[in-house]
Amino acid sequence: MSVTEETLTVWLAQLREGRQDALEHVVALVYDELRRVARWHLTRERSPHALSATTLVHEAYLRLLQQRRIAALDRSDFMAVAGVTMRRVLVDEARRRKRAKRGGDSLVQLDEEMDSAITESDAEQLVALDTLLERLAMLNERAARVVEYRIFAGLTLDETAATLDLSVKTVQRTWSTARAWLRKEPATGRIST
Repeated sequence: MSVTEETLTVWLAQLREGRQDALEHVVALVYDELRRVARWHLTRERSPHALSATTLVHEAYLRLLQQRRIAALDRSDFMAVAGVTMRRVLVDEARRRKRAKRGGDSLVQLDEEMDSAITESDAEQLVALDTLLERLAMLNERAARVVEYRIFAGLTLDETAATLDLSVKTVQRTWSTARAWLRKEPATGRIST
């Protein structure tokens, strides 16, 4: 185990215990990976984003700060939590944009960069995918987690298996089943998995 991994393990343990400054240290250690995941999210959208990976990481960080404890055991666990948090940021902003389009006013508005970054088609696709994931979770919680970790956290099959304490074969089967379900389920817009 490298010095960085040992340091990360120590800070993750303190994060699980609720130490206030631990998140800052963990994020500093995995910041480049977080930006990679954020860029991956943003490049998967059909239309180009004005939103930067840095802004998405920072918005996710602010949300993570609101949690008392984050039960991440290792790097993969933390990246899964961060990826799902990025999903929530994007979905919440997409919903806010849709409300604003219908004339509703927003209770929370992210910065101007975030506001102009998500197009109407992106907003519809994000909300549709979120709705599908909620339905999938009611049918198969494991499948929903696999989709979240693969799509929103950018975890590999091996990392997803380790995070969920499953075999890689089980994750592969679950991933294939979940993708097939997402493709056949009616949704607004085309969902790319």
